[in-house]
Amino acid sequence: MRILIVEDEAKTAGYLKQGLSESGYAVDIACDGVDGLHKALEEDFDLIILDVMLPLLDGWGVLEGVRRRKQTPVLMLTARSRVDDRVRGLESGADDYLIKPFAFAELLARIKLLLKRNNKVNPAEVLSLGGLELDPVKHRAYRDGHRIELTAREFALLHLLMRRSGEVLTRTLIASHVWDVNFDTDTNIVDVAIRRLRAKVDDDYPHKLIHTVRGAGYMFEVREDE
Repeated sequence: MRILIVEDEAKTAGYLKQGLSESGYAVDIACDGVDGLHKALEEDFDLIILDVMLPLLDGWGVLEGVRRRKQTPVLMLTARSRVDDRVRGLESGADDYLIKPFAFAELLARIKLLLKRNNKVNPAEVLSLGGLELDPVKHRAYRDGHRIELTAREFALLHLLMRRSGEVLTRTLIASHVWDVNFDTDTNIVDVAIRRLRAKVDDDYPHKLIHTVRGAGYMFEVREDE
């Protein structure tokens, strides 16, 4: 689950990134409105946390630009507390509006509600497919009842594949979600990680769950004919 924070205050952005990362989200940060709008339009996020008072382009402009092309959920997080501001944000297309200072627990609850409303899977939800079970809270994985020991990166990779079961995930998309950066698509870091994950998840079982889609990427899928 990937979240974009558009926030120019480094302390606030760092606090949000740490808290959301610890809650199981992959987090990107944009420090001004122009960069935030560019990332929001060109990359794939599940939710955007947007400040209003931003350099180069304010939050109203970012929200307007996003809504012209995308319906990514937007939670406005700002010190602008007047009723007129809140109404403007919601009427301009924001899905929620939270005023600074805020309680992180409340922010997290609102994020979960927005993701649920938009049919996104809660990152804390236990996933179970094809005999494979993944518990993000306990950070444990099992296949047919047998415990699988995974590194933090392998766990994040498997979590992404299972959450988006049935979708072809490109190497670039996997890198951006799991490593939280954009790798050059020629890099084989994703292929190496997939190979290690398969050795733990699939090699000892006749029915494979992680599949290569030639020329495109990888897919997690339960195939009855294999």
